[in-house]
Amino acid sequence: MKILTGNDLRSGAVTWWNGTGWSLFVDDAVDVGDEVEEILAREVATRRVNVPYAIEASIDASGHVRPAHIKDRVRALGPTVRRDLAVPTADKTGWDWVI
Repeated sequence: MKILTGNDLRSGAVTWWNGTGWSLFVDDAVDVGDEVEEILAREVATRRVNVPYAIEASIDASGHVRPAHIKDRVRALGPTVRRDLAVPTADKTGWDWVI
């Protein structure tokens, strides 16, 4: 599956394409399939995010979206050295895949 990510232009927060806009939560990310270039072109023009790009991801056994590359896993959940800076979420189960 392919998902889109970028950084919010106002806050700098990592964001994920949810099908209609940008979310702070990786679990909201949707598979963009063959529409990658179309969505990226439109979103670059709207200037809501900084340098959006497509990444490979999968859905794990718990139903969480899991970016394929370690860099994007860290971006999804926040710093690995201070848990108090991690991205807040209602369900923290199944998030042991960062490393």
